[in-house]
Amino acid sequence: QVHLVESGGGLVQAGGSLRLSCAASGRTFSSYAMGWFRQAPGKEREFVAAISWTGGNTYYAGSVKGRFTISRDNAKNTVYLQMNSLKPEDTAVYYCARGHTNVVRTTFDEYDIWGQGTQVTVSS
Repeated sequence: QVHLVESGGGLVQAGGSLRLSCAASGRTFSSYAMGWFRQAPGKEREFVAAISWTGGNTYYAGSVKGRFTISRDNAKNTVYLQMNSLKPEDTAVYYCARGHTNVVRTTFDEYDIWGQGTQVTVSS
């Protein structure tokens, strides 16, 4: 069984940066795509970014493309989300998740294991 634990969230001013980490315990981390999603109060969970198991293929939501970067270190069983030029509308709980397969997907039903989430708050 794989467990995911996010960290790195916090309060930051608009224009600032944060790096989120998602540490996986257990087996079979490196064989799967990983994704980041977020959920703001009163809104549905939305896709943010995803990465293939080799790290060679990434995909971003239009709202974060050019500002966020997803990466992974399979030797450390960790996936990262570097967030730059943060905006107040980026405020949400951020979740990492493991995909069903190696293929990068953008819908939450394509992911089967989720972390508990980490809060990101961007002040204006």
